[in-house]
Amino acid sequence: MIRFVFAFMVSFAPVAARACDTALILTIDVSNSIDVAEYRLQTDGLADALGDPEIVETMVAGENYLTVVQWSGVDKQTVSIPWTQMRTALDVQGFAQKARLMERAFVLSDTAPAEAIWFSLGLFDQVPDCNRQVIDVSGDGTPNGGTDVRAARNAAERAGVTINGIAIESMGLAITNFYRGAVITRNGFVMTARTHREYPQTIRAKILREISRIFG
Repeated sequence: MIRFVFAFMVSFAPVAARACDTALILTIDVSNSIDVAEYRLQTDGLADALGDPEIVETMVAGENYLTVVQWSGVDKQTVSIPWTQMRTALDVQGFAQKARLMERAFVLSDTAPAEAIWFSLGLFDQVPDCNRQVIDVSGDGTPNGGTDVRAARNAAERAGVTINGIAIESMGLAITNFYRGAVITRNGFVMTARTHREYPQTIRAKILREISRIFG
């Protein structure tokens, strides 16, 4: 009788919820240097990347959380798509559709990546059950406003948060080198998109690398 009761209790014991693998914040630069066409290339590129079968499969397998933040100047950061867990392919498809239809949040503003990082760090409290926390910083310029980017990056490292970057270059590697030296964490990486037209293929490769647990 005791064995039966024990077996009954075990069989109906609550099962702990499985933690997600990665909480990924996708931040998009919408400062003054981004024109209407370039903004649309970023949002369409993100939506297309999330439609890639390999990304969909990996997202769902890890039950990852995604959110999108638009940023520009010191006081201009906003959550454009709230945290969403990718439990099924339909979840990823729905998120991609929201990204494609997303309205631009700010225009005619400075570039303050430090404030984008600080703002993003505050969002992880909403998804405490994820194994990894990653901020994806995308932009085509160096700061002309805001506080010290390295201080924000160092705070992320102390909190165990990884920062990766996409540097959108028109010529040279000035933005890539800035991201490498001041934005990404020591366990992060930066990818270079040569002009905004390379952004879609770069964001696909970057997201896949982030959710596949390959860093450095």
